[in-house]
Amino acid sequence: MKQSMTNFSHPEEHLYAKFHQTIKNYKNKLMKKLIFIFVLLCMFSCSDYIDKPKNLVDKDLMAEVLADLTINDQATFMYQDSNLEAGTRFILKSHKVKPNDFVESFKYYVIKDEMQDIANKAQEILLKKDPKADKYIKDKQKNSGIPPIMK
Repeated sequence: MKQSMTNFSHPEEHLYAKFHQTIKNYKNKLMKKLIFIFVLLCMFSCSDYIDKPKNLVDKDLMAEVLADLTINDQATFMYQDSNLEAGTRFILKSHKVKPNDFVESFKYYVIKDEMQDIANKAQEILLKKDPKADKYIKDKQKNSGIPPIMK
């Protein structure tokens, strides 16, 4: 016949059951605390993927540099004998931006999900420099064979 937990034949059995229950409660509390700490760590570790660079390039300046780099890229495409790397160095130097600062700022803005706004500003700068570019871009998209849903 089974004995209930309250019916013990020896006093040691009662102490053992009480000790076992205390350990079980302690483990449950410990697990809850560990899960809570783990969740907090996950929340705080996901808040920033990257530290702000020491010499962060301003968003407006970044947009200007990107616009000029786009023009340089197109010039290199049009004139195959031109040097893309030399043009890039010249653009960065003319804007007083060090290459490493540009790269670190670019990474920072991409990870912070701010690059789309900067790219839109760069496109606005390009369209101000050459208003015909807007029509050219739209014509290219129309004639590129890209289905309308993908445009």
